[in-house]
Amino acid sequence: MPASPGSADHADATPPGTQPAQTMHKDGPASSGSSPVPPADALLSDAAALAALAQDLRPPSIALDGLFQAIGEAHIYTDAKTAADAIPDEAPADLMAQYNLARQRPDFSLKDFVAQHFTLPERKTVSYQRTPDENVRDYIVGMWEVLSRPPDTQVAYSSQLPLPFTYVVPGGRFSELYYWDSYFTMIGLYENQKIDLMRDMVRDMASMIDRYGHIPNGSRTYYLSRSQAPFFSLMVDLLAMHDGQVAYTTFLPELQAEYDYWMDGQDSVAPGGAYRHVVRLPDGTIMNRHWDDRDTPRDESYPQDIATAAESGRPKNEVYRDLRAGSETGWDFSSRWLADGHTLSTIHTTELLTVELNFLIPHLQQTLAHAYDLKGNKEEAARYAHLAEERINAAQRILWDERRAAYIDYDWKKGESTSILSGATVVPLFLQMATPEQAKAVSETVRKNLLKVGGLIATERTNSGQQWDSPNGWAPLQWMAVKGFNQYGYDQLASDIAARWMGRVIGTYEKSGVLLEKYDVVNPYISPKGGKGGGEYPMQIGFGWTNGTLLGLMNRYPQNTRVVLDRNPAADQPSPLPLPPMNAYGVQSDADALNRYTHQPTVTLAPRPVAPTPTLPQVSSVGASAPTAATEMPPSPAATQETAPADAPATPPAEAPAASATPAEIATPPAQASQPAANAPATPAAQGTTSAAPASAPAASQPAPSTAPEATTPPAAQPAPAAPSSDATAPANQQAAPASPATPPQPAQP
Repeated sequence: MPASPGSADHADATPPGTQPAQTMHKDGPASSGSSPVPPADALLSDAAALAALAQDLRPPSIALDGLFQAIGEAHIYTDAKTAADAIPDEAPADLMAQYNLARQRPDFSLKDFVAQHFTLPERKTVSYQRTPDENVRDYIVGMWEVLSRPPDTQVAYSSQLPLPFTYVVPGGRFSELYYWDSYFTMIGLYENQKIDLMRDMVRDMASMIDRYGHIPNGSRTYYLSRSQAPFFSLMVDLLAMHDGQVAYTTFLPELQAEYDYWMDGQDSVAPGGAYRHVVRLPDGTIMNRHWDDRDTPRDESYPQDIATAAESGRPKNEVYRDLRAGSETGWDFSSRWLADGHTLSTIHTTELLTVELNFLIPHLQQTLAHAYDLKGNKEEAARYAHLAEERINAAQRILWDERRAAYIDYDWKKGESTSILSGATVVPLFLQMATPEQAKAVSETVRKNLLKVGGLIATERTNSGQQWDSPNGWAPLQWMAVKGFNQYGYDQLASDIAARWMGRVIGTYEKSGVLLEKYDVVNPYISPKGGKGGGEYPMQIGFGWTNGTLLGLMNRYPQNTRVVLDRNPAADQPSPLPLPPMNAYGVQSDADALNRYTHQPTVTLAPRPVAPTPTLPQVSSVGASAPTAATEMPPSPAATQETAPADAPATPPAEAPAASATPAEIATPPAQASQPAANAPATPAAQGTTSAAPASAPAASQPAPSTAPEATTPPAAQPAPAAPSSDATAPANQQAAPASPATPPQPAQP
């Protein structure tokens, strides 16, 4: 890896030459996918501070090396993230000079020094007050304004990455844009038809890809060295539900760059090795893991990470890397990542192939296939469709655990399943990538092991102290489970999960007047505080993804909503009409949409230094591998100052994992409809007609009794899906039939 930005030599390095300001043009050429992607660590250097208006992209722990650590050790702030978000009143170099001089005085007070030189950013949610007669829908609508942030004005020396368009933050301590949170928040914006705001959030995500080469965990400098589960392609799906196919062609360059980031190094990783996010198994299969380019304590949890590493008995840098990779999963933290299942210091995230990541990558490939097909690039469309099919087959073979009858994370170092059952088992159903037999098995496993009185628990594990374990339930898991089971015909189970979750969330709102980040779904009694919480920080109020998905479920299940609201009259309000059907590939762009994308303003962005990929050797800390000579580039000054220690290559497992389930074909779920004919998607026309829906898009279902029984046997096999699972919510009983990813989608041109 490149030199650690925390070294003294690096901090004093002379910045390389400047670059012109970046200008984002949406019609620019897409990446070929063959260019090496600079490690995110390359962004975290003095090279970012090139001019007065250029932002210093170093995290506070590096820019304020020594002072930041002292603030953490002294626990100046109750929440360690506050120190990372606090804004210095002068340039880091000047402030450090003052600090080093002041601390020599016998009467020096660190608390007073910090109070004098740092300003805390405003958090709008603390001022929100529920009105006496406010119901839950009013609350959600009101919170969009509270949680929205206007386009950012860059603040000198702040860790916040400025965004050019309006966006919605999760709430509480999370006062910036977060990657995977935003997708589930956007569902609520779609429900409320706040399309302009939803579109702006997609543009903000694209702007970060354009500037930094990827979407960081959140819009802070200290998140730049990692990303989060790649939901950007699903965001484009959701936007296409309103804007039509122009959304795919507009954001094709960013979709390609997102893919290049996650697959960097894939052509040069040796069997049994890993490089950044890519793992090549002993049999040559390419999969993905979570990874962070830095191996130091996280800025937002600095003292906690130091304590965790000290308790581990392992190399500290290894622990820091795994903690950071755990944060990239979005499940920070869970027993899924812990070697012993309960002790945080045993975290080994980088050794795991996770279910959601390895099914989201083929969805991104499917989206690229569709976008390239729209652009008329049939060769690339076919290539990505084939890659998606290969990856789905690999994920089915490696991540399906026949013993648990569920999708389970895979330890690539040991060559075996972790056996930890979690709510992630529903993700392949959500993305329409499970076989009918697997969907049936997952439905039974979830009903038996994960479904509780208030919804689905995150994992079976209890008393771990981690917030992504039992007894907690989380909005994204409920949403993906409901949608996934709907798509495979398990409507009664989907309805049951939705009813239990709505009962828990709305019941808590009745007592507290707020929506929360997570909920205890095991306790039969509803706490106004949501439950014990667990994790690194207190329960947070807001809350973006809870607001968005609750609104989606209330709209999808008006009868269940009616029952819940009757029990909680203060949260009552009549339900709206059902929403349109789900077929993002079949929505055509009207003249207004085309005009909006054609004439959107050009955004001038601050310059981003691009450090080339270092030369060999370049080895990950878990599994040795290095880019081939074909992808080598000359080292940057920063990258040559220190060489990270390389671990020995991982010992390949004795044998490749057996295929416990042959990837089968997705079946068309039983079709049901309660939607007026006017809301149904158009029947596909003959091939070649410009108004026809794409061949690979979900087909419109035929009317059927709205009270059809729960599916108990898988329907007849159909080709595996190519069309993505757009989350614009549809009527409760309307299903979509997946189609094959092997054939490039053929939607009509916008």
